[in-house]
Amino acid sequence: MAFVAAAGLALAGMATKSFAADTQSTLQKVLSRGELIVGTGDSNPPWHFKDDQGKLVGFDIDIARILAKGLFNDPNKVKFVSQSDDSRIPNLVTDKVDITCQFLTVTAGRAQQVAFTVPYYREGVGLLIRKGGSYADYGALKKAGSSVTIAVLQNVYADQMVHEALPKAQVDQYSSPNLMYQALNSGRADAAATDASSVRWILKQNPSQYLDSGYYWDPQSYACAVRQGDQVWLNYVNTALLTAMTGVDFQEYAAAFKHWFGTTPAPPQIGFPQEYR
Repeated sequence: MAFVAAAGLALAGMATKSFAADTQSTLQKVLSRGELIVGTGDSNPPWHFKDDQGKLVGFDIDIARILAKGLFNDPNKVKFVSQSDDSRIPNLVTDKVDITCQFLTVTAGRAQQVAFTVPYYREGVGLLIRKGGSYADYGALKKAGSSVTIAVLQNVYADQMVHEALPKAQVDQYSSPNLMYQALNSGRADAAATDASSVRWILKQNPSQYLDSGYYWDPQSYACAVRQGDQVWLNYVNTALLTAMTGVDFQEYAAAFKHWFGTTPAPPQIGFPQEYR
């Protein structure tokens, strides 16, 4: 019996070694291929969209190029696979992409299907105000109570979301961002409740037309995602992202942040690592 048990353990050990030898990390596959394959979108500025020349650009695109530069010392060695929002996880699971970088919100439910990297952006909801309108900031909007009308994208939680910041405001829901901003521009709405990144992007494009209310709420983290079970690949991506946000590649991350959001993130403090505070 002892011999059988020992033989079984030996065979199990051999099987484990064989499995390990046959299972190659995505990191090695990407390096051997000479190109990173990234799943992302193509119609959501400032994250991923096509510019006037038809080139794919955006903050997600810059994040992917930072990863490619770390791999190959060349930010252009990346192939982008355009995918819909509902394909972000399936394309990972079916091995169509090496990684998804597509303003993917970190949730506990999604973490059961994919492995999230460290977050590279903290999203939230902000209020975009028209210059020359009746209200100049969040304080004025809140003080006005039920006299204020807020435009928001149609969603089952839209009223609840707006009322977290402005409990007495009237809420008008619209089926598309264009209709929401038209309501703001025409004066039918006093402010538009939208992603903080959209507020910053629109302000950067139209500084003479809009104001930022100065208030943000409903935080959520954006991260890239990789397939579960590949710790080597996840470790690489996390290291590359942390190096960009807090280390030697900070200037590249900061330049992309400034370009798309109009502000420069505070540089990493020298001394005790800020990410552990």
